Amino acid sequence: MEFYQDIPRICTAIAEWGACVAYLYLLKKEKMKSVSFWLVSSLVLAVQIVFLVATANVPIIFWNPCMAAAAGIMFFYLLWGGEMSLYGAWYCCARAFLLAEFTASLDWQIFTFFQAGGYGCLWLQILLFALIYFACFRITIRLERPFLTQEYIRQLTVKEGLAATGIVVCIFAFSNLSFIYSGIPFTSDFRADIFTIRTLVDFGGMMVLYVYQSRICEYIAEHELSAMNAVLKSQYDQYRNYQDSLDLIHLKYHDLKHQITALRAETDEERRRKWLDAIEEEVSAFENMNKTGNQVLDTILAAKAFHCRKHNIQITCVADGKLLDFMHVTDICSMFGNALDNAIEYVIMLPEEEKRLIHVSVSAKKSFVFIKIENYCEEEIVKDENRLLVTTKADKKNHGFGLRSIYAAAEKYGGSADISQENNWFELKILMPRD
Repeated sequence: MEFYQDIPRICTAIAEWGACVAYLYLLKKEKMKSVSFWLVSSLVLAVQIVFLVATANVPIIFWNPCMAAAAGIMFFYLLWGGEMSLYGAWYCCARAFLLAEFTASLDWQIFTFFQAGGYGCLWLQILLFALIYFACFRITIRLERPFLTQEYIRQLTVKEGLAATGIVVCIFAFSNLSFIYSGIPFTSDFRADIFTIRTLVDFGGMMVLYVYQSRICEYIAEHELSAMNAVLKSQYDQYRNYQDSLDLIHLKYHDLKHQITALRAETDEERRRKWLDAIEEEVSAFENMNKTGNQVLDTILAAKAFHCRKHNIQITCVADGKLLDFMHVTDICSMFGNALDNAIEYVIMLPEEEKRLIHVSVSAKKSFVFIKIENYCEEEIVKDENRLLVTTKADKKNHGFGLRSIYAAAEKYGGSADISQENNWFELKILMPRD
């Protein structure tokens, strides 16, 4: 039994540091290309090693505070390296801490097994260390990649952080219970059994956290789907309301033109003439806007044009609406309705009315339909990894679903969409193959 010694503190320090690097690789891979990142990371590793080695022989009463301090170093390293919120760093720290505990425990248990059999040499220790640490971190990265994204981290709340921390604390306490107490249920007096309990409990904790994270991702996906469906339904309902209103306008349209002609034949003051000119201008604007060749697009553009006119927004359109005949009504509503709503929402805030400009174009490019919706924009836009705008709004969870629905509509027809900014113009470009 003398072969079963506790894990060297330097191995624990490297495991904690390596676990943090694995999570930073998932969240900030591009940052790891810089020299400054590895300089700071090397300093963190040195601090972690010195701290854990220096506290190796402290009384048992100080053991838990020392482990908490080691977790604190991991937290600040993740907070700096991942450039994430406090909740995100807290959540990742809890997961990285348990991963480090499991990795160090598994490696040392396997090594001491060979050591007990008479094969415990230094080169075997180094080989097992490299293989097991690399395998554990690599498998974790592979499993976590579909779920642990910047978008996921941004949506974490204190509830998820507390839940993950609670799971890790319970697992850590239970896995190390035999080192403090013996002769009680779920503990052992045999060092080999103690090592096995610790490794298996840590592995079970890893699985619990993985399932918990998967469920959170499912909940977020369900929430996003529900929100996108609500946005889609809202745009379609708006279209139906617009269509009902425009049907009534069409009934009066020709009568109004005859009335204007009759009124012009009468002699009246200058004021009436100007008023009639204004009416004719309104009618002409409506008539010109309502001729793209696609009834759904015509309805949306006409409704948005009325809203833009009310707020002194100039909207222009050059569109071959017949190119959209292959699309479903709801997808046209979602794509153009959300895009125009986003454009109007921004330009309406511009104090200079001459800068309130929106342009829509729909054209054919070889065998593709090219849609571009642009608006004047002086602010620099920032995109995340999902091609969504990074918002400064307080309600981050319910932001961006309009743009998501546009992307989804484009992908439904085998196309793609993206946003960009050029010469103070915000551009939404959509490219879809024609049937």
